[in-house]
Amino acid sequence: MDNEATPSVDGVGNVAQHRHIMAVATFERERRSTRVFRRIRVVVAGKNRDAKRFRAVCESIVVNAHGGLVYLDQPLEMSGILTVTNPSTQEEQECRIVYLGDDSGKGQRVGLEFLTPSPHFWGVEFAEPDWATVPRRSSHPDHN
Repeated sequence: MDNEATPSVDGVGNVAQHRHIMAVATFERERRSTRVFRRIRVVVAGKNRDAKRFRAVCESIVVNAHGGLVYLDQPLEMSGILTVTNPSTQEEQECRIVYLGDDSGKGQRVGLEFLTPSPHFWGVEFAEPDWATVPRRSSHPDHN
């Protein structure tokens, strides 16, 4: 490899440059809302892969304003529609299955996306109201 002396950025001295370029990680999109690791009991209902209706009590792993990851012991298909109920508030949300993960002793990990964002469904205060689609405006006159 050809190393050649090049003036440093600060002009202090010459530094050998080996011309390797570091790979840059790019993401197609950033998360829409903050994830919170929280175990919350919920009731999930719908039809499984065999078209049989089910209703199951399960537990969340990770939650956010747009859905969550739960353990569920049912054979499911991607893009299926389920209803999730939070027994603490009796609030219901329709969800789409967006991820089917590994099985564990607690069931399969299932990623659910709310059809309508619901930041209060889980009863968790998220650190920032980052689920909003409209950017917040500063109340300071110089920042509007």
